[in-house]
Amino acid sequence: MHALARSTLASTLLLAVVPPAAAQEELGPGEVFTDCAACPEMVVVPGGSFRMGSFGTEGDETPAHRVDIELPFAVGVYEVTFAEWDACVRAGGCESHEPEDEGWGRGRRPVIHVSWTDAQAYVRWLSRRTGEQYRLLSEAEWEYAARAGTWRYGWPYGRKWSRACQFAIERSFQTDCPDYGTAPVGSVEPNPFGLYDVLGNVWEWTEDCWNDNYLGAPADGSAWRSGYCSYRVLRGGSWYWDEPGSRSAVRGWSLVGFRAKNVGFRVARNMN
Repeated sequence: MHALARSTLASTLLLAVVPPAAAQEELGPGEVFTDCAACPEMVVVPGGSFRMGSFGTEGDETPAHRVDIELPFAVGVYEVTFAEWDACVRAGGCESHEPEDEGWGRGRRPVIHVSWTDAQAYVRWLSRRTGEQYRLLSEAEWEYAARAGTWRYGWPYGRKWSRACQFAIERSFQTDCPDYGTAPVGSVEPNPFGLYDVLGNVWEWTEDCWNDNYLGAPADGSAWRSGYCSYRVLRGGSWYWDEPGSRSAVRGWSLVGFRAKNVGFRVARNMN
């Protein structure tokens, strides 16, 4: 079993290295940990209830409905990076897929050109590597984590569009933004749960099958495993979308094998 390194959001220092089984009982909301040197940083998100969806005219975001997430779960502090993906490939995982970086750089840039099927290969490798249950977030977990209690957008209300470059949301601001494409993860401040780049940067795959609206959607935070399952839900917008298209409630979808320069993913991990 691999050592688990812990820290808090208030510090980047490693506070302890302890066996995961013991540490899981002690980890509380807001605590950050890693299960191995090549593993993503994870933050514990508390359980809770929220209103999912919107009351607007976007039919696929309705009906707004209550979701109750009973247990805490861990979420990647950042979107999975090229460095983390490349570590998987070097270790013989991820089906040896080496995605193109569009010339923007690898390292701490979010991995792109990865499909839902590719993301599943990564979480399988990560689970084997650590002995823990890694997975994609459900769509409900994603929106709950992105909203973090209050937020509609991934940055404070009132921020002007002229600062959109800082969030790698650039389509409408190319004259103001010299760097076209993704930004290194963690380039801007996190949301209240300690998650970076939940809106903007890259679309993030979730576990759920696509459904045209929320009629019949699970109310317990679990993934919706029926519907159009050749298509999976994408969340969070990307650098290629403008500000109104990067709300917490906005939904996207694509085929499980779809790869693109503005699509990546974030991981989750069970805590029990």
